[in-house]
Amino acid sequence: MSPFLRRISTCFAAGCIGALVSAWVAWRLGASGVPQKLGVALASGWSIPFLCQRVVTGGLWGFLFAAPVWRRGFRDGVFSRGILFSLVPAMVQLLYVFPFVQGKGMFGLKLGALTPAFVIFYCAVWGLCTALWLYAANE
Repeated sequence: MSPFLRRISTCFAAGCIGALVSAWVAWRLGASGVPQKLGVALASGWSIPFLCQRVVTGGLWGFLFAAPVWRRGFRDGVFSRGILFSLVPAMVQLLYVFPFVQGKGMFGLKLGALTPAFVIFYCAVWGLCTALWLYAANE
């Protein structure tokens, strides 16, 4: 396998793992009622469609990690890359999906005032897990 294919395959797989962890966190918090207690209407059910959509999308966002940025070592880049790259899907969700696809207002504020915080948190979980998986895979 060529190095390019190996790299993008690893990034896709890491994005899928990160999305699985993020989906579990979102589901767990939703099942505990945390978003609802804070006035946010983001509820996640644990189902095959819920998981498939998030895992595939997370894998596609994992291609961001194929960019040759901060590849020196754990201290120099895992957390930085994870947080930085997690902002891209968060901004797409907040600035495109919520207002234009779902009609939930800019930043999804129709779902609650703290919706942006939850979206950024869930995306940060995805980004950090993806970055850690890539580091563990010696990527």
